[in-house]
Amino acid sequence: MKKLTLLFLSGLILLTGCLPIPDIVTVTPAPASPQAATLTPLGAASPTNPPQVALTPLPSIPVPSATAAPTPTAPPTAAILPYYLIDVSLDYDAKTVAVAQQIRYTNQTGTPLNDLMLAVVPNLWTGAFRLEKLTIFELLEPEYKLDGQRLTIQLPDPLPPEAEITLQIGYTLDLPEHNPNPDPNLVRPDIFGYTTNQLNLVDWYPFIVPYEEGWLLSDPWFYGEHLAYDLADFDVKLTFANPERAPVVAASGQFDGNQYSLKAGRTFAMSMSREYMLASANVERTQANSYYFPYYEAGGKAALDATVRAVQTFTRLLGPYRHQSLAVVQGDFNDGMEYDGLYFLPNSFYNLYDNTERNYLVMVAAHETSHMWWFGAVGNDQANEAWLDESLATYSERLFYEDNYPNDVDWWWSYRVTFYAPEGKIDNPVPSYGGFTPYTNATYRRGALFLEDLRARTGDEAFFAFLKDYYTQMAGQRATRADFFRVLSQHSTADISDLLIEYFEKQP
Repeated sequence: MKKLTLLFLSGLILLTGCLPIPDIVTVTPAPASPQAATLTPLGAASPTNPPQVALTPLPSIPVPSATAAPTPTAPPTAAILPYYLIDVSLDYDAKTVAVAQQIRYTNQTGTPLNDLMLAVVPNLWTGAFRLEKLTIFELLEPEYKLDGQRLTIQLPDPLPPEAEITLQIGYTLDLPEHNPNPDPNLVRPDIFGYTTNQLNLVDWYPFIVPYEEGWLLSDPWFYGEHLAYDLADFDVKLTFANPERAPVVAASGQFDGNQYSLKAGRTFAMSMSREYMLASANVERTQANSYYFPYYEAGGKAALDATVRAVQTFTRLLGPYRHQSLAVVQGDFNDGMEYDGLYFLPNSFYNLYDNTERNYLVMVAAHETSHMWWFGAVGNDQANEAWLDESLATYSERLFYEDNYPNDVDWWWSYRVTFYAPEGKIDNPVPSYGGFTPYTNATYRRGALFLEDLRARTGDEAFFAFLKDYYTQMAGQRATRADFFRVLSQHSTADISDLLIEYFEKQP
């Protein structure tokens, strides 16, 4: 899901024509305190809440009527989400983070639990994570084992189904410096950590991994993603060691004057810099915010424009975006990555932005925005069924161009997919592909080809009814291939057996 930078063509196709980007309010960084460095709340215009830009959508592809689909099955409503209360004290100059964290977890696995497994991704960097406190109910000090990214806590007594437990964890992060330009077939760029201009906290807190007949935590790989997440509620309090020089903060959640909050989110990410500029616009019920470095105003506004258009397109085609804020952040590294409520675009895309819509900045902004639907809302096992988010996100780029720039669809299809003559089955585990290019060719590009063939086979009305219903039924859950094809069967009886043989290693 969080993706590596796409390989660029050695010669760029001549790019033409672009609708003008609407004027967008640009705000210079606000120093002095976390409060001054956070998102402007929605509401009436004021000196600290500038007027927002309403973008008018272009003529768009049709959406089937509500009668075209059966009544969707509502997702379960009785789930008690894990709750993360995280108190962060950050020294921006020293690149250290002191954290007091509480996790409240209800056992909804249906089976007694003898242990809990937490992912501690920062421990994959030597010396980056120091565990200083671990208690249950603030009293018991359980036995535990920290091995790489796996923190296994032995419970003093089995935790019965529907019972609740509270963990208290104290730890320090000594942030690593980014490795900005590694060989993607050997190691992916680091996003967690810092550069000269930026500090990023991504997958930075210990979290309880999903349970599916056992704890679900795959090994990391050189490319692609390996984590799976349950939905959770987050409250994050942030203070700075040097508040008079506090950086500008981009975060997954909203700031209420005291803390950041994200409800029913997959992940909580933050990025901060003393250099950030900010452009904002309202779309649907959401405030979209683009954080970019000085001298990149054109790219920063273009990323915001693409994000706003993508939210409009995907809201109409699939269903509503689930949060009230969405941040797009210029990454000081050559990697794009999505988190719930926040995503990164790499420096290289801003450097190559040419004031048209025919470029990677716009294209991948649409891709990453779609991950708020295919990852943030509809989760999946990223290591073993990456196609369930990456194939859909890549094809969502096509839907974005159809809806906003219909004259560019053929360009997109050639530039993004067919030029590479992609090969491979789309449904293999990430490590099995043996390299970054074979992985992206199969999971991204061949995945898009499968969805295009599926659309042709079922017809537009059934295809779009299926996508919308799949999102409706699976939002808030973790989908599997069985869910994908189950919902598809509710909308089409077309014979797709040849497509399954062509595109899938394992037949559904």
